[in-house]
Amino acid sequence: MSNKKECRDMWYIYKIKKLEYSIIFLTCLVSMLFMLMINTAVVLSGESLREVTVLLDWVPNTNHTGMYVALERGFYQEEGLLVNIIQPSEGGSAALIAAGQGEFGISYQEQVTFARTSEEPLPVVAIAAILQHNTSGFASPVEKGIKRPRDFEGKKYGGWGSPVEEATIKALMDIDRADFSKTEIVTIGAIDFFAAVQEYVDYTWIYYGWDGVASELKNFPINFIFLQDYAPELDFYTPVIIAREQLLATEPELVRKFLRATKKGYQFSIVNPELAVQDLLKYAPEIDCEIAIASQQYLAKEYQADAPYWGEMKAQRWGNYASWLYGRGLIDRMLEVESAFDNSFLPGEEK
Repeated sequence: MSNKKECRDMWYIYKIKKLEYSIIFLTCLVSMLFMLMINTAVVLSGESLREVTVLLDWVPNTNHTGMYVALERGFYQEEGLLVNIIQPSEGGSAALIAAGQGEFGISYQEQVTFARTSEEPLPVVAIAAILQHNTSGFASPVEKGIKRPRDFEGKKYGGWGSPVEEATIKALMDIDRADFSKTEIVTIGAIDFFAAVQEYVDYTWIYYGWDGVASELKNFPINFIFLQDYAPELDFYTPVIIAREQLLATEPELVRKFLRATKKGYQFSIVNPELAVQDLLKYAPEIDCEIAIASQQYLAKEYQADAPYWGEMKAQRWGNYASWLYGRGLIDRMLEVESAFDNSFLPGEEK
């Protein structure tokens, strides 16, 4: 079944449901009564659901699908958890998690490294990798002729103004024996990739799992340069799930329950990407359905990839990226790798 047909089917179902509003209302009423009976039974049995807040890094997307699957299919409830997934207003999740504004957050190895090596370190720890490898890189329309970092010369890059972007471009150009002074870097913020490279700049930094697959669907041919193809140190974990040190010390079983259910969500997404994306779309109907399905099919191969189990992280990759940042003066001191991440709460299983 094509992605377009799946989306048309979903739209048709949605319209039918709107026309049968009264039936749905009655169904919802029955469901509410049923849930009330369940909750009453839970209370009477002495059990209660523990409320947990998860702070996203950005708008809901296919990086987060496993959590929405766990929510929709009751995996969290099976662990005694009542999970709320919310989107921070701005600035990512690390500072909010460190301040106790949520139990778990979605972050990046880069953000955790900066947080733990800053002048006033934040007590956040990565507890699972959502994707095993960095799926981001530099993208440009094929007519720009940018096939390798050397081709950045004479071209204009548009990004969000981070020093890491400049350092990354320079590193790749140095490796490819190009002159960094011959590429121009401008800040364009969070503008859409397709608008950016058609109207303002020649190349920018994207995640292939979304903009890359979108370019395939839009018949918009691009050249794409994976960072780790030129610098293995840049194969960092992005995104990751983080938690506060205090939570890990005081409520380890809560962390294990959350990760056990979350892992089930991602494993379901790996095996059933088309069904999983429907769970995501129930909570984020504004997402482009066709791109979401294609993205989910792409990421299904990336969630666990070559790792022995979902979520695993390796000290070597944390150390390599921290050394890369430190060597370029982007962090003031070297990261204590062993305290930055923790695999011990993951339900590790062999493939």
